Amino acid sequence: MTERPEQDGRMEVSVYTDGACSGNPGPGGWAAILVVGERERELSGREPQTTNQRMELMAAVAGLRALKRACRVTLYSDSAYMINGLKQRWYVTWRKNGWLNSNREPVKNRDLWEDLVELIEDKGHEVTFGKVKGHSGHVYNERCDALARAAIRADSTG
Repeated sequence: MTERPEQDGRMEVSVYTDGACSGNPGPGGWAAILVVGERERELSGREPQTTNQRMELMAAVAGLRALKRACRVTLYSDSAYMINGLKQRWYVTWRKNGWLNSNREPVKNRDLWEDLVELIEDKGHEVTFGKVKGHSGHVYNERCDALARAAIRADSTG
């Protein structure tokens, strides 16, 4: 995706994400839509056995990984778990506590949280987070939901 960069050289990108699961745990799908100006890029994938929260995180990881250079990113999701964890920086405390949560139990989905934090902190992106109300008619959220659900049904060989 190439568009005219902003004054600081960073392209402005909106990344919309969603995850879905058939059963929880069960087969899951994720989707991300990257929007730069009037251009859009859709990404999606599936896991044969996973949880909804893992798919929510995977969508964000995949969306940010698709960016090939430092960008100014607004990451949108209907996942309170993910958005609150990022906005409130839960991961800072988790890291400090050896990736244990407030109950002194291992943080669930640690691998994806670590990937997400690395992509946000170490790749030079300037990231802000937006909460989208799920299933409320938001065009990109509805499209991500449809892509994630389609990924669940997709044949794993193709």
